[in-house]
Amino acid sequence: MQSATDSDDVLLAAQGDVQAFQRLYHLHIRQVYGLVLRLCADRSLADDLVQEVFVQLWQKLDSFRGEAKFSSWLYRVATNICLTEMRKQKRWFAKFSFGENASSEQFDEGALDISQLDKLILKLPEQTRQVFVLHALQGESHQQIADWLGIAVGTSKAQFHRARKRLEEWLEDE
Repeated sequence: MQSATDSDDVLLAAQGDVQAFQRLYHLHIRQVYGLVLRLCADRSLADDLVQEVFVQLWQKLDSFRGEAKFSSWLYRVATNICLTEMRKQKRWFAKFSFGENASSEQFDEGALDISQLDKLILKLPEQTRQVFVLHALQGESHQQIADWLGIAVGTSKAQFHRARKRLEEWLEDE
């Protein structure tokens, strides 16, 4: 449930109150970073994207209508920014022929303190990971995920099932 202080800070920040925006930032930064990192599995990219999320949040805060919880709206904004940027990068890298070792910087497990499950989630293939994070952790419908990722609803469901099975297997092995 969104607290009265959250609502007040959203209204104040939308009117240009920097301190109210800072409070919102500090309240939500960890969750936004976790979401973005799980989606992109690249710490450097996650750092950049989280910064972009909060820059765009500052610019678009007045478009928040309060029809949903602020946090739900914020996570949807973060998801859109992350997936859009990943599509752009994929198109850009597709222009070149790189070997596997020349891919973008991948997640360094030793650099962050993350849970065992998060480490395993980050090992999943990109689309499988994105579907799992969006459905299992963010509660998005398969229809919404399909729309975001440009895949069929059945593909989203299959990817989610594949992710769950693979995670269960990996957890049994550890």
